[in-house]
Amino acid sequence: MHNNYIIVTGSAGFIGFSLCRELLKEGHKVIGIDNFNDYYLPVLKEGRAELLRKNKNYIEKRVDLDDYKGLAAVFKEYKIETVCNLAAQAGVRYSIDHPFVYEKSNVSGFLNILELVRHFEVPRLVYASSSSVYGGNKKVPFSEADPVDNPVSLYAATKKADELMAHCYSHLYGFQSIGLRFFTVYGPWGRPDMALWLFTEAITSGKPIKVFNYGNMKRDFTYIDDIISGVKASLFKNGLKNYEVFNLGNNNTEQLLDMISVIENELGIEAEKEMLPLQPGDVPATYADIEKAQAKLGFKPKTKIEAGIPQFIQWYKQHSSLVEKIKSSR
Repeated sequence: MHNNYIIVTGSAGFIGFSLCRELLKEGHKVIGIDNFNDYYLPVLKEGRAELLRKNKNYIEKRVDLDDYKGLAAVFKEYKIETVCNLAAQAGVRYSIDHPFVYEKSNVSGFLNILELVRHFEVPRLVYASSSSVYGGNKKVPFSEADPVDNPVSLYAATKKADELMAHCYSHLYGFQSIGLRFFTVYGPWGRPDMALWLFTEAITSGKPIKVFNYGNMKRDFTYIDDIISGVKASLFKNGLKNYEVFNLGNNNTEQLLDMISVIENELGIEAEKEMLPLQPGDVPATYADIEKAQAKLGFKPKTKIEAGIPQFIQWYKQHSSLVEKIKSSR
């Protein structure tokens, strides 16, 4: 058993919840921090949090990352072993119309976390970055050694800012900071603003699906269980440098239309497709070079979309009342 606590921010979010569940299963003590915001219907976050609360080693704190005093109170009350900052305002498209939400959560909120990790002498901070930082890069697969100074959305710019701030704090104050560039994460309990959920919802409702860039989109779809194995390695692996950034992706970019055909096959329904141009802030392709994560974290993604998408659809069908509430809130 572990005496110290691991803080996971964004604990009611998709990746945060999945990480908490895995850590608790392994006997860790976890403090989950989340503000349960309404970027998507909080009923999904409440459903995730309800499962976590059943474990006696789980403590939930409803605090906003922008609330320094509220966060500091948590650090004062418990002995913190590691911090995993997964709380963020997500979504590329939403950042076009709601820029200040991103600054508050992803920049000033992250600065609060860095300050508290520093003052409470937490030895390691793991935090979520994003494949979006690669922006308009043409060279694929994307490598951590590539320049990332041409973001095409404010969301991407805030994530790059996080990496720069983490580098500065690690350099000045000596704690380890490990940034994780996630590539299109999907699976059970996933986000309702992501393509897999939106497509499944539309197809089962007999509505057309919106296919952007006329279907000429490639994504490195990464199954949640594979992502969590990489996050856990980042939390506990010895021999990492003071400042690291890793790609966590499937290393296997898929055509969007192929992903849609897997959904159609699993549902047994053909989708009606509305072909549309590329949206502002979106990139046509993401593809992760994961050599560094393989070498240093032992990261080995195993799940192909043909296996992962049916897992999500099975979950989606089993949680019909939850799904209906989200559908009716749109």
